[in-house]
Amino acid sequence: MQEIKVTSTLDGSAEPSLLYLHQAPKPAPLLVGLHTWSACRDNQVDTMLPYAQQLGWSLLLPEFRGANLPENPRAEQACGSRLAKQDIVDAVEQVCAEHVESIDSDRIYLLGGSGGGHMALLMAAYRPRLWRAVSAWCAITDLAAWHAQSTAYRPGIERCCGGSPADAPAEYRNRSPITCAREIAQATVFVYHGRWDGIVGSVPYTHSLKLYNAVLEENPDATVFLSIFDGGHELRYDVAFADLCARERRAEDSGKTALTR
Repeated sequence: MQEIKVTSTLDGSAEPSLLYLHQAPKPAPLLVGLHTWSACRDNQVDTMLPYAQQLGWSLLLPEFRGANLPENPRAEQACGSRLAKQDIVDAVEQVCAEHVESIDSDRIYLLGGSGGGHMALLMAAYRPRLWRAVSAWCAITDLAAWHAQSTAYRPGIERCCGGSPADAPAEYRNRSPITCAREIAQATVFVYHGRWDGIVGSVPYTHSLKLYNAVLEENPDATVFLSIFDGGHELRYDVAFADLCARERRAEDSGKTALTR
């Protein structure tokens, strides 16, 4: 993968991403992979790149202001801030504009787990029409609730949000997917969570369950799907990619049907 720099359209900073560009005879899908809570852009190279290569897709791994940790000097700009969300959009738009011969901008998929799942849901709300499908695994959906549930991650949450939920309630709301269920309902989203996460992991499955119910309250016909599986805090890549490939085949079949009418 090659490292690229993307200029933020919000603050002009040069933000890093990693890009694998598949050389195909015609434009192919782009997978956007999101790093986990405590990691940076190289976090998903070993897990996502082999799938992208096998499928013939390009792969973009954006940084979006780094890890959600106290030692990150820009932590307040990470963790679902507007700057972080726009970093992902800017990176997608730049690589699509620069590589029109390789990337089909109508076939962009988004995948993340844990902190990446949290960001994937926020991006589903931020730009619901940008993604053909979003896959979010074991996601934090309510930062205030997680602050109470997870002492281990509490310092990072407070560093990102500028204090406790009582100190900065607006920051906790703005960075929590549960508060933007109406916008998420406009996207196609697969939500997965291990039943035993929170017991043998770090994020209780109720985060995903509550989000799903909130989305259905906004729109009972939303193309948002929930699976609570027998597992812990994990992203099962084979299942995630099977979902995305099925969505790709469905879209291709719909296009072929439309052409024969």
